[in-house]
Order: sequence, then structure tokens, then C-alpha cells
Amino acid sequence: MSNQMRPFALEPGAGTSVRNPVGGPLVFKLRGEQSNGAMTVFETVAAPEEGPPLHFHQLQDEWLYVLEGEMRIRLGDDVVPAPAGSFAFIPRGVAHTWQNSGREPALLLAMFAPSGLEQFFERYAQLTDKAGDLDTFRALAPEAGMTVVGPPLAQSHPTYTGGA
Repeated sequence: MSNQMRPFALEPGAGTSVRNPVGGPLVFKLRGEQSNGAMTVFETVAAPEEGPPLHFHQLQDEWLYVLEGEMRIRLGDDVVPAPAGSFAFIPRGVAHTWQNSGREPALLLAMFAPSGLEQFFERYAQLTDKAGDLDTFRALAPEAGMTVVGPPLAQSHPTYTGGA
């Protein structure tokens, strides 16, 4: 393959799909080999209450855009609501996580620059058949340049679900 990047467009739902760590499909829209390593872009579904453990990326900056659903995002010590249409920029080195805080699956667009996380998600899907497998996430994180520094939001900041 040449170093010449080629333009392309994808139809809705198109792209290589793997099962993600938070309970739904993850569809790669742009992979590192398509962008000369500049970035990775994927669309992912998060099941209700699911989200990754608190972590940071050593090598990548991250952007999140909530396409559908009700999310919340933790950036450092701050937890903020993130309904559909919300955007977050997370520079490398900043501890963060997110959670689907709604009752329906949520849809996110995630972008990383430079690329390099494709193998993490592919390997996770190969090694486990369930969402929220924190042991597998932690085991694979270091080789992907991620450091896990805390639990998912469901554990660190549980939502109040009612009661008298």
C-alpha cells in the first residue's frame, strides 16, 4: 500500500465491526492504515449503565461526540451530563471515562489522534464474550498506551435510581 491517502465515503453502518468492551458493536470508520497513522475513528454502541474504567491515553488525544442517548462523561474529577449532541475533547494524559446513563443503548462517535487503538478493541473482542470485563480491559490497556486508574462511573459515581 502506498503512503498516498485515498478519499472515501461510507454508507450508514459500513465499516469493520467488532464487539466493544461496553456491550455493543464498534464499527471502525477510519483506521490508522487508511490515514497514514493520523487517526482512528469509530462509532460504538454502549449498553445502558455501561462504560469503560477510568483511564488515560499516553499517546492519543481523544474526541467524543454523543450521537444518540443519554451519557455522562468524567474528565479528571468532574462528571458532566452529555445528552445527544454533546462533544468532549480529552487531551492525552487526562483521566476520563463515560457511561450510558440512559435506559436505551447510546451511540457515540469516537476519534483518536494519532491512530493506534484498533488492536486493543480487536484483541478485547477475541478474548472475552461479555461487556464490562475489567480484568481483560486492564490486561490489554498497557500495550495500547492506556493506563487504568479507577473503576467505571457505575462504581465510582453511581446514579440515584429512586426509592422512597
